Amino acid sequence: MTGTGPVVFIIDDDPSVRRSLERLMKSVGLVAESFASAREFLQRGHWAETGCLVLDVRMPEISGLDLQEQLARAGIFLPIIFISGHGTVPMSVRAMKAGATDFLLKPFDEQDLLDSVQRAIDQAGREKAQRDEKQEIRERVGALTPREHEVFSLVISGFMNKQIADRLKTSEKTVKVHRASIMAKMDARTLADLVRMAEKAGIQPLQSK
Repeated sequence: MTGTGPVVFIIDDDPSVRRSLERLMKSVGLVAESFASAREFLQRGHWAETGCLVLDVRMPEISGLDLQEQLARAGIFLPIIFISGHGTVPMSVRAMKAGATDFLLKPFDEQDLLDSVQRAIDQAGREKAQRDEKQEIRERVGALTPREHEVFSLVISGFMNKQIADRLKTSEKTVKVHRASIMAKMDARTLADLVRMAEKAGIQPLQSK
């Protein structure tokens, strides 16, 4: 798939179900691809980051729940909508606890599925935006010098310029220069912006002054 838009990946070992679901998705303007097995889907690779999976629970070789676990371990972020003609409460609970966005029993209403798919695509878009933002922030942090890293850590921990200067055995003027450089490199307008960025980058403030 060469496009960058959302793709609905349909995985079901019943060819009639695959054809029906693919037609349904395309009828509302969505791009859809279908697969007869989880293995076939895994061999494809290069999945759209803003798509979703419509996944049968019971399939030969690799079940839908097993595929869900494999994708999670591989860090593949695709919201999953499970469909099943033989769903059980424990099965649906396991799927939802593992992050599935929905669990629909066959036969299901087509509009219910389309609504669920749209929610999943919206979720995928939000999650991708969050991942992209975190990656961008990490790259900005990576551009800081070792001394700027030290100042950055102290600034987000609430230390004043004079306190930072005392700890680093430097002048307050030098700290101000480092601080200004950090704000510019991080593209932060306020201290609150800097603290939020640190949180998103996984940088913890120091515990005590």
